[in-house]
Amino acid sequence: MYQLHIANKNYSSWSLRPWVLLRQLAIPFAEQLHEFPADPASRAFFAFSPTGKVPCLQDGAMVIYDSLAIAEYLAERHTSVWPSAGEARAWARCACAEMHSGFDALRSNCSMNCGIRVRLHQLSPALRADLARLDELWSEGLRRFGGPFLAGEHFSAVDAFYAPVAFRIQSYQPPLAETARAYTQRLLDLPAMRQWYADALTETWRDQGHEDDIARCGILTEDLRQRA
Repeated sequence: MYQLHIANKNYSSWSLRPWVLLRQLAIPFAEQLHEFPADPASRAFFAFSPTGKVPCLQDGAMVIYDSLAIAEYLAERHTSVWPSAGEARAWARCACAEMHSGFDALRSNCSMNCGIRVRLHQLSPALRADLARLDELWSEGLRRFGGPFLAGEHFSAVDAFYAPVAFRIQSYQPPLAETARAYTQRLLDLPAMRQWYADALTETWRDQGHEDDIARCGILTEDLRQRA
């Protein structure tokens, strides 16, 4: 059975991608959750990951240590990971790659923190541009392939890669077009996403860097997380 190493569910957007992909597609795996080290210089994650980062998938002697690489590795063994139609599959791969390497302003101004609600101080031009691109990309996929998911009728890797964005939107409520808002809610309503969110709210450990992001980016209006 696969073993997936992840970090705290409240914060770890990169961990969420393969986790929700495996869970939503009903691919069996064992979850290994590790708290982010309190010391940024800690090498604790090197015990299972050659980069010292999560996510990291173990399949016997094989170690796959990047979320996009994990998706491709799983796709070689499970046909449901990517859309079956060639055009949709090519578009989905492009959209995944764009998320993997882009949307820097969205990441830095709306870091994933599932259990909070924040009113943003402002929308910088860079963040507005990222949100506009998100609207454009999601609308294109839903229109072109008929929905309800980005590349067609079935949930696939491209939806998993944008799942962390859904939690960011829920936490920070940036302005988005109605189509994007509806798709966000569709992701949040998935059984796997509901499970991740419920688990995230029970975590009492806090990462200072992520917590500092709150005051830098906006005003905390609600904290739904369980307290220690």
